[in-house]
Amino acid sequence: MIKILKGNFVFTKEMNRFEVYENGYVVVENGKIKLLTKELPEIYQDTAVEDMGDQLIIPGFVDLHVHAPQWLNTGIGYSKELLPWLNDYTFPLESEFDNVEFAKEHYENFIQDLWEAGTTRACVFATRHKDATSLLIKLLKESGLGAYVGKVNMDRNSSPRLQETTEQSIQETIELLEEDPTLYEAFAKDNTTEAPLVQYILTPRFVPSTTAALMKALGEIAVKYNLPIQSHLSENRSEVAWVKELHPDIDSFAEVYEHFGLIQPGRTIMAHCVYNTDSEIELLRKNQVYVAHCPQSNFNLASGIMPLRKYLNLNVPVGLGSDVGGGHVLDMSKHIVDCITASKMYFVDHPDYAPISVSEAFYLATKGGGSFFGKVGSFEEGYDFDALVINDSSLKMNGTPTLVERLEKFIYNGSSQNIAKRFVRGTEIKR
Repeated sequence: MIKILKGNFVFTKEMNRFEVYENGYVVVENGKIKLLTKELPEIYQDTAVEDMGDQLIIPGFVDLHVHAPQWLNTGIGYSKELLPWLNDYTFPLESEFDNVEFAKEHYENFIQDLWEAGTTRACVFATRHKDATSLLIKLLKESGLGAYVGKVNMDRNSSPRLQETTEQSIQETIELLEEDPTLYEAFAKDNTTEAPLVQYILTPRFVPSTTAALMKALGEIAVKYNLPIQSHLSENRSEVAWVKELHPDIDSFAEVYEHFGLIQPGRTIMAHCVYNTDSEIELLRKNQVYVAHCPQSNFNLASGIMPLRKYLNLNVPVGLGSDVGGGHVLDMSKHIVDCITASKMYFVDHPDYAPISVSEAFYLATKGGGSFFGKVGSFEEGYDFDALVINDSSLKMNGTPTLVERLEKFIYNGSSQNIAKRFVRGTEIKR
């Protein structure tokens, strides 16, 4: 099936510059980009063209780190730092997801908000509850959005109602996988077939909430089922110190994950990474671990400012995460802004690390995070056509702005109201 769209295409093939196709055409075949051109070849002259007029067409946003259950807590409790905030707000809320009806209403609203925000792919933490996680997976499959989803594993240092036993955590994770092999079989078959839009990602919450026995078992599950992994790393100074108390025999936070087999090269996401040592950053670089940079959450919970430029200079793969509910909005354009702002504040005291440009931050929210999903987040040949059509006519500007200036205006001043259409793998997603 061939689909052709005409419009003003803006994207980032590379971090340091925007690619612009004014009044261009994209030819999409079976959900993949076959051609992006300024002149439509004669072979397609008889094919219908969907003309977007003067609107912008950009890649869909990718949220590399979001907690679906915490959506209800956005904007609450930010006078506290990470660990007290988890105990006072997050754990009590997540405990409610043992009620599947509660989970259904909440997750339906979360997915609606994800769609409205223009997030076409996301790496999602559920809760430790098997039934609610299974429901979230089902709802995401029905939504048409792309996602990695994982049941949270946590067998220590939680509230009594939320904490699971080691055996329960292992067994329920295996049951989720065995009940729906489509969640992992694309990887088990060496990725030779088209990967489903919704897949499983192993999700130990973080080192303080997972015992050595559980981490060891999860590492074995990761190998057996060829699963990607997501967790948290060095978000907050108190958390880093706590991990050292729990594992005094291991040199660093990152090495705890490595020790238990929870770093799969090129297939692992670690969120935050604010306080990693040089040796930890080298471990991430060597294993091409993706860093989910969550600047808004780092601001809200007073965690600190991640040295983003340092990671980019060392070629560590990075994407942006909303970290809802540590972050207060799902809208990734606002996380692009916070990414740029954080880098400018870091630059003040670290002049060797230049601030992040608009094109770089946009890249992180599209192709940077999208690469975890494969060929996602750009308008290059062979990429999935994940796209947003932006009607920015309400965003008034002086003179005749360029397409890049219009995109920048949308990023800083626009909202979901400016998103006219959303496409995932060539299919328009309507709700």
